Amino acid sequence: MEKRSKFDVFWWSGLLFVVSLALTFYIANIQKKYLEANQITLPQVSPEVPLAYFFGVVILFGIILFFIPVSKLKIALRAMFAFLYAWGMFIAFVLILPFPAAVIIALAAGSVWFFIPLVWLHNLLMIITLAAVGSVFGFILSPWTALLLMVALSIYDFLAVRFGYMLWMARKFSESDTLPAFVIPKKGSEWNLNLRAAGFKQLLEDKPQAERGFSILGGGDIGFPLLLSVAVFLSYGISKALIVAAFSLVGLIGAYCIHLFLVKGKPVPALPPITCASIIGFLIVHYLI
Repeated sequence: MEKRSKFDVFWWSGLLFVVSLALTFYIANIQKKYLEANQITLPQVSPEVPLAYFFGVVILFGIILFFIPVSKLKIALRAMFAFLYAWGMFIAFVLILPFPAAVIIALAAGSVWFFIPLVWLHNLLMIITLAAVGSVFGFILSPWTALLLMVALSIYDFLAVRFGYMLWMARKFSESDTLPAFVIPKKGSEWNLNLRAAGFKQLLEDKPQAERGFSILGGGDIGFPLLLSVAVFLSYGISKALIVAAFSLVGLIGAYCIHLFLVKGKPVPALPPITCASIIGFLIVHYLI
């Protein structure tokens, strides 16, 4: 049973990536047609801007979580996540449905998650939100800029996990029943659990992998490869973007192999192997195909 549960996490992670990728390409293709039909050209952004934004948010949240008890931030943090999920739903539907309908669906999804954060709903909204982020920001970043961004964030990911900052912040978020990550339960019946009732803090307890009731996959480990895939799609076409995405998936699989078999379930920064594999895929696409 232990081996089966390990490989269940392995396959679920791959499935989450593939579904997120398919939805991202679908949204990006609709956005591309809309921009072309309206002759809209978006400016390209240098890596300094998203890096400054990302690290600014990380530092800001670190300061807030260090000085203010999470018990006083619960509602605010949950409202923030509900807003982000509503935004993702809005981006996904605004170009295929009338504007009022997209707003209603977005508000309904965010509200339901705010009050009833079931595991399957949390993961579904994470997929849609990450697809929205990837499709939107992939339009304003070149593939090279996206790769530079991933390299810089991989270094941060490694250092944050190595020195415990990532796990500390994740534990703080989990105290408010929020976490920017996919939640993968071992048992099929647990997909319908309420995360608040299940106790998010269990996800991050220092237990061997086999003894944990859930596994988590960071949203950035899916989101940044999606962003890169959209950037490649716009510059090189769908077939080459799929090749780069396939290498990103190999990197995700490699990260899980390290997690399960080399470090025996201890926290592992997944973005570095994903980035390395993505770079290889992009170099092949850029220079050889």
